[in-house]
Amino acid sequence: MSYSTGEKAFLSELGRRVRKERLRRSWSQEELSFRSGLHRTYIGGVERGERNISALTLAKIAAALEVKLADLMPPTLRPKTGLNR
Repeated sequence: MSYSTGEKAFLSELGRRVRKERLRRSWSQEELSFRSGLHRTYIGGVERGERNISALTLAKIAAALEVKLADLMPPTLRPKTGLNR
């Protein structure tokens, strides 16, 4: 699947926020992987903005990082899906 520029920017910012929270705790990707129940390479893909993750997966990451789901969501970027008005 091909993503628009806005969608890519959204996923990249989401990944940067996950990485920032992980590094704030001085955790490796492997540590976050263990705590969230996700594979280490999957965490890397999320952080690089390569994965369009589900809400449930994002909730697992937020729970592992002990942050609110909203803290990981980019506040100003919205993916352009054609549904926005």
